[in-house]
Amino acid sequence: MEVIRSARQLRHRLAGEGSIGFVPTMGSLHEGHLSLVREARNQASCVVASIFVNRLQFGPGEDFERYPRSLEQDVAHLASSGCQVVFAPDEAELYPRPQRVFVQPSALKDTLEGAVRPGHFQGVCTVVMKLFQMVQPQIALFGKKDYQQWLILREMVEGLAMPIRMVGGETVRATDGLALSSRNAYLSVTERAEAPRLQQRLSGVAKAVQDGADAAGAEREALSVLQQHGWVLDYLTVRRQLDLELPQAGDRALVVLAAARLGNTRLIDNLEFTLPDGHHGS
Repeated sequence: MEVIRSARQLRHRLAGEGSIGFVPTMGSLHEGHLSLVREARNQASCVVASIFVNRLQFGPGEDFERYPRSLEQDVAHLASSGCQVVFAPDEAELYPRPQRVFVQPSALKDTLEGAVRPGHFQGVCTVVMKLFQMVQPQIALFGKKDYQQWLILREMVEGLAMPIRMVGGETVRATDGLALSSRNAYLSVTERAEAPRLQQRLSGVAKAVQDGADAAGAEREALSVLQQHGWVLDYLTVRRQLDLELPQAGDRALVVLAAARLGNTRLIDNLEFTLPDGHHGS
C-alpha cells in the first residue's frame, strides 16, 4: 500500500487504473470506515482512501483543533482492509490559496444539521468535489450514519452529472447499539455507558410510528426521556428518506434522525424504517 501526499503524485499513480473505488475520510478510522474500504475492494480494481480533516466544514467553536488524528494507526488499518492507496494531503496541498470557489448545495443544506451548523455542508461538498477531481473515481462510498450528508452528496453528484456511482454503507454499531463514530473517543466511561440510549430511543420512535402512533407524539416522548438522562437535543425528528421533508399521508419510507450532546460530545444517529401496507403515515 502506498501513502501519497500530493495530488500530482496521486494522479500519476492512478493513471491507467481500470476502476477506482474511493472512500473519503477524516481519519481516526473505525470499523464503519473499514467496512466501506472492504466493499470498495469488492467493486473496484483499485481502492483509494483519503485522510484529511477539513477545516471548511467546522464552524466557529467546533472541534477542528482537537478532532482525533491517528495517521499511523489509520494507515495500518487501511492496509489490512485491502486499501491500495492512501491520499493524505496537508492543508497547503488541498488549499494552496484561500478557498474562494465553493460548491453550493441545495436547500437541503439548511435543515437539521445545516440549521445547527451553518456552512457545514458547503464545506463538505467543496472538499469532496476537490477530492473527486484529484482521485477521479468511478465509485465513491460513504457511510449512511451521516444521513443528510449522504443525501446532499448524492444530489451533488447527480445534479452535476458526475460519472461516479455513489454507494451508501449501512451504519456500523457497537454490540450495545451505539453507532461507531470518531467522536465517541471523547466520551467518558460514564457517558459511554449512557450513549446507547440514543439509538434505543430512535428505535422506539420507529416502532411506535410503525405501530400507528403519531410521529410528533413519539418524538416528544423520546426527547423527554433523553433530556431526563442528561442529553441536550439539537433535534430528533421523523422525516422522509427521499428528501428529509416532513412525512405526508402515503409516505412509507421514513427515517428518524437525531443529534444530541452528552456532556461535551455531540453524537448523531438515524434509523431508516418503512411503514406497513395500509398505514396512512403522519
